[in-house]
Amino acid sequence: MSIFPIRLLIVEDDQRISELHRRFVEKLEGFEVVGVANTIAEGDEMVELLGPDLILLDLFFPEGSGMDLLRRMRAGAAPSDVILITAAREIGALQEALRGGVFDYLVKPVYFNRFQEALLKYRDYFERMQQGGRLEQKDIDQLFHAHPALEETPRSLPKGIDPLTLKKIRQIFEDPAVADLSAEEAGKRVGVSRITARRYLEFLIGEGVLAADLIYGVVGRPERRYFRKS
Repeated sequence: MSIFPIRLLIVEDDQRISELHRRFVEKLEGFEVVGVANTIAEGDEMVELLGPDLILLDLFFPEGSGMDLLRRMRAGAAPSDVILITAAREIGALQEALRGGVFDYLVKPVYFNRFQEALLKYRDYFERMQQGGRLEQKDIDQLFHAHPALEETPRSLPKGIDPLTLKKIRQIFEDPAVADLSAEEAGKRVGVSRITARRYLEFLIGEGVLAADLIYGVVGRPERRYFRKS
């Protein structure tokens, strides 16, 4: 059964901005806006009644600060996650937000690309948390990095290393069923020669992604096999 949609609440005093953010959310798969609150009091009530998974929270309201709502949520052990969207640029506001356990901090005016990055990163996190089980370091790293669909143009690679082929080689070792492979076996999986595969595998060793070991058989030369570093 699908774990989506992620139930999202917008708490923002400016109705035009809350409507803009609602439209932003509707462009993204896996999210459902379950409510829009334009006052802190409405936010308190909707958090309690709706129990959203994620809240997009402003800081500045005519009647007070959104940080007060965040504090009450944390004091009451409300399970909702929070992304702050605010005009506050002071270091103190950021520190307080981080201490309050916010998932991300966006500064107004928010452009769609940055908004999308925050929500897709949260979607990855939400899905992984629903799956349960243990996390490896690579899983944690993926959750804290930018969503792969939004990564900037990759850094320049050395001559002879194509980014698409490199990605395919890396993906082989992301399969938990793959313990180790020879260059020939890796090449067959991505459709390149043993020599080409070995070039990419050795590059990934230099990047600290893979490691290699020599396996000695009963007869013949030892075989160099590659595996993902733990």
